[in-house]
Amino acid sequence: MRFLVDECAGPVLAVWLCEQGYEVFSVFDSARGVDDDSVIQKAYSENWILVTRDKDFGEKVYREKRPHHGVVLLRLNDERGSVKISVMGQLLVNHSERLPDQFVVVTENTVRFAKQ
Repeated sequence: MRFLVDECAGPVLAVWLCEQGYEVFSVFDSARGVDDDSVIQKAYSENWILVTRDKDFGEKVYREKRPHHGVVLLRLNDERGSVKISVMGQLLVNHSERLPDQFVVVTENTVRFAKQ
């Protein structure tokens, strides 16, 4: 599985995903400051699942009908890297096969696969 980790999701999560054996593109490390349109276009054209904290991607997918290969929207009350890693780890253990081509909203306690 391939993940494009948005700048706001942080470099700690990107490093952890790499350590777990996933292919990762980190916006923080490689394209800091790039706009959301460029992020979603890169994720789609290069077949990445986008991991972000930015709710604007919901607007891009649902209102603007932007194509994607999967979006994981982290809606966390606690933004520490350790919490992001824990939540993402549980998501991957329990739902990895469902992530491609889905819009998923994840909190510390819930996982919601949004209707498309």
